[in-house]
Amino acid sequence: MLKLTASWLGFPLLLALAACSEAPKTEKAKAPEIPPEPVTGRQAFQKMYPPARGWALDAVPLQLKSINLSQVKPEKGKTGAWQAIFVSPSRGKSKNFTYSVIEAEGNLHQGVFAGLEEDFAVGRGPAALFDIAAIKVDSDQAYDVAAKQSADYIKKNPDKIMSYVLERTNRFPDLAWRVIWGESVGSSDYSIYVDASTGKFLEKMH
Repeated sequence: MLKLTASWLGFPLLLALAACSEAPKTEKAKAPEIPPEPVTGRQAFQKMYPPARGWALDAVPLQLKSINLSQVKPEKGKTGAWQAIFVSPSRGKSKNFTYSVIEAEGNLHQGVFAGLEEDFAVGRGPAALFDIAAIKVDSDQAYDVAAKQSADYIKKNPDKIMSYVLERTNRFPDLAWRVIWGESVGSSDYSIYVDASTGKFLEKMH
């Protein structure tokens, strides 16, 4: 009986020694970081619109345009950042908002970032204020429409950088996407207009 008791008393000690002798557990390998994904114009706009209404209850969009980032690989109709201009008619002010998937140069911050207020007179410039309900066609859909009209150009310029502008101008009665082959309108030799409400091809610009 005494021997049995002694053996049981020593059992916890044996467990402790066994635990100490176990090899240290290696840390689990970290999962590879997922690269940031570009977003469509409407996805970015939906992020910026609530803060714009927080700035001014009567905030109305004037323009939405893409911003290409070297750290984010663009896709058809998608880029790493977007900028929207909103106007408050009652205050006579405009304000820029940006949405970026990462922190980047050019005062771009991850998420939504508001710029400074500027004086604005409604009717100034070629672009006009537009109703958000008119954005029924997203930038990736606008690209698909433009690409169907541009097979020869794409074949000759397969790696040309793309940019996108959404606005309502005197050229067309309704809101339109301008799908641009190039960094900007000024540096481009080719672009396509697509109706933002119907997805209809409007015009080819050379």
